[in-house]
Amino acid sequence: MIRALVEADLEAYATLRRQSLLEEPLSFGASPSDDVPLDALRASMGRAPDWMLFGAFDNALVGAAGLLRDRHLKAAHRMHLWGMYVAPSHRHRGLGRALLDACIAHARSVPGVTAIHLGVTSAAAEARRLYESAGFRLWGTQPEALRHEGHAVDEHHMALELRLL
Repeated sequence: MIRALVEADLEAYATLRRQSLLEEPLSFGASPSDDVPLDALRASMGRAPDWMLFGAFDNALVGAAGLLRDRHLKAAHRMHLWGMYVAPSHRHRGLGRALLDACIAHARSVPGVTAIHLGVTSAAAEARRLYESAGFRLWGTQPEALRHEGHAVDEHHMALELRLL
């Protein structure tokens, strides 16, 4: 089941988020020590529909993805997909696609939003294929965007133009 997260889900989300940052350090820009604190997440939930978290549930929260609308007036036609993650035990079951579809549907429902942007690192080739299958197109690459324990990865910038679909 996919649904928007509510405040009561935030503890489970924080646990899943920490798991994602520890297990896939080169797939996310954040680290456990500098990630968004729970209080900030709680405050951000009040910015819906411009800030959303979606969760994939299989008895418990097993996947999540966030959407954030650009705050700058001239860029407010864009939402940013961030923090997409499905626990390894629940991959290859269609949950990532279902989360992505929920995010795309939500972005389409927000007046004035015409595009979704995201960054995906070269360490997350499977995620990049998922985004491409949904119509996201590469528009640029930042070499060595992230470094962790002596390893560097590129970040691929992708966009989905909603008005064209």
